[in-house]
Amino acid sequence: MKKSFVIAIAAVFLALGGLFYWMKTAYPAFNFTVLMWGNAIMALLSYISHFLVTRQMNSKPDAFVRGVYASSFLKLFVCMVSILVYVMVNKPNIHKPSLWVLLGIYAVYSIVETWLSSKIARETK
Repeated sequence: MKKSFVIAIAAVFLALGGLFYWMKTAYPAFNFTVLMWGNAIMALLSYISHFLVTRQMNSKPDAFVRGVYASSFLKLFVCMVSILVYVMVNKPNIHKPSLWVLLGIYAVYSIVETWLSSKIARETK
């Protein structure tokens, strides 16, 4: 795993954690615990999917593209299942803006991971 990828994902995790802490103080309606769990799960999935994608980088170029698509789908699926669990557990007290923030976490990690993976793939050619 590239050191730059680890540092970038850690920086995204810390930046989002800081943003969520600020939101906890400024907007207490947001569920800080749920947002931090979502942040941690997406960071972990980014590390796992990056490992899977970089394993396929040395094979055919289409294998790399399939790996990126598969990792994005995996993260989206885990995000949707997590949101479904959150909704089922907190049925009467659902904070809908927190759900949108969870989907935003997915988008941020997907963009950063895809950008870094494509950058690493170009460097290995």
